[in-house]
Amino acid sequence: MKQRKLNYCFQQVDKVHKIYLYDDIQRYGDFNWETHEYDESSASASHFAEQLQEIPETDEIEIHFNSYGGEVDQGTAIYNLLREHKAHKTGIIEGVCHSIAFTIFQACDKRVMGQGTSAIIHDMSIYTVGNAKQLRETADKLDVLMESCIQLFMERVTNLTEDELRELMHAETVLTPQMALDYGLCDEVGVEQLQTASEVAERLTAENKELRQQIGRETEFQKQLVKFYQEVHEKSQVPSNEPELPKEPETKKIEQKVEQISTGFGAFFNVKKQEETK
Repeated sequence: MKQRKLNYCFQQVDKVHKIYLYDDIQRYGDFNWETHEYDESSASASHFAEQLQEIPETDEIEIHFNSYGGEVDQGTAIYNLLREHKAHKTGIIEGVCHSIAFTIFQACDKRVMGQGTSAIIHDMSIYTVGNAKQLRETADKLDVLMESCIQLFMERVTNLTEDELRELMHAETVLTPQMALDYGLCDEVGVEQLQTASEVAERLTAENKELRQQIGRETEFQKQLVKFYQEVHEKSQVPSNEPELPKEPETKKIEQKVEQISTGFGAFFNVKKQEETK
């Protein structure tokens, strides 16, 4: 069976490495009927480690999230791998970012949640079987893991106490982008700010002023060029006894010559002049 790959690409111009975490975070992927073993997941900690080793510390990393979460041990390892990497890291939630995926999100230097996205924080859960003693031991181990998770979040939150965070996790809280922003669990909501009518009018006025100034400069240059050619033409005239033949107005001939000389930009600015006079 074909192994699903983590979508990974490198933009050489901007030196931005983009990782798309669009899958469940787990150690194993699909069952391979050719090898009769499970393939390694493209969203495993070991796969992340391989990808991060190829990224120079002077570059940037963008991690795009759309994941319901997954295995705690894999997610925690990915979190620490990202924290240890020296590149600047930007996390962008583009769909859902639930459970351990939201923990990984906290490892990013800049955390952005898109409009309409969601995050979920909750107590850890585990599937287990055994007798009463074994189940109690598992619960105790889960409590220890929860303490570690709480501390990871407390490193980034700004407007929550530890007790308040615990209550939110006990309640399995769904966070909107604004709620996450208010709690300090993201840095910005990725919504393009609409300009007001006055801001648009001000920008258009400035652009129009700059365009008029540019047209004015080029028009003045064209006038100087016409004047220069006229002076050269007058100095090159030789007196003759032959009768003078009818000819086109001198100005028109000069303008035709100028047009030939300044073919490219002359034609362009003539158009600009026509637009301005409309």
